[in-house]
Amino acid sequence: MKATEILSSEHRVIERVIAALDAAAGRLEAGEAVRPGFFVDATRFIRDFADGYHHGKEEGVLFEAMVRNGMPRDAGPIGVMRYEHSRARELTAGLGDAAARLAGGDRSAADTVADYARNYGELLTQHICKEDNILFPMAAQAIPPEEQDQVLDEFAGVEREQAAKGSKASFLDLAQALCGEMGVAAATAPKREVTLPCHAR
Repeated sequence: MKATEILSSEHRVIERVIAALDAAAGRLEAGEAVRPGFFVDATRFIRDFADGYHHGKEEGVLFEAMVRNGMPRDAGPIGVMRYEHSRARELTAGLGDAAARLAGGDRSAADTVADYARNYGELLTQHICKEDNILFPMAAQAIPPEEQDQVLDEFAGVEREQAAKGSKASFLDLAQALCGEMGVAAATAPKREVTLPCHAR
């Protein structure tokens, strides 16, 4: 399997968790009951899998391989993706703080949780579409075939480092549990419109 195929397969898992987050946010907004720890668990998935495992491989390996082969790190598509990763971390931190308050019994945090969940989902949906349709094809052209095995080896290194927070399999199980709790089917994709191409901000 190619490096970008691994990342795209992880995108599908992240999209399903985004759909579960949307469903849970909708329940909160409607005044319906949601398990208090749902958003805490979702934040852990986002922080440790979507960012740790997934963005760790993109920033630490794929983007660096593209830079070595002539693409700018801080401008163009890589610059946009790195900015959006940073913004996603800010939203994740806000979601985590609000989710902890909600899980601790502070019902006034419900609207804040829903807002952070919606904003994270909007950002990541657009971000994933840009990577799948623009950045990954560019990577396939920029990174020569003889470097592909090195990229895969470095991906494995990132996964070994991240395993201290939980195995990849455990996060895939967590994603499945979160989706099952919200009735999100395996093939569910986000229902947001996406904007292409990937413009620098």
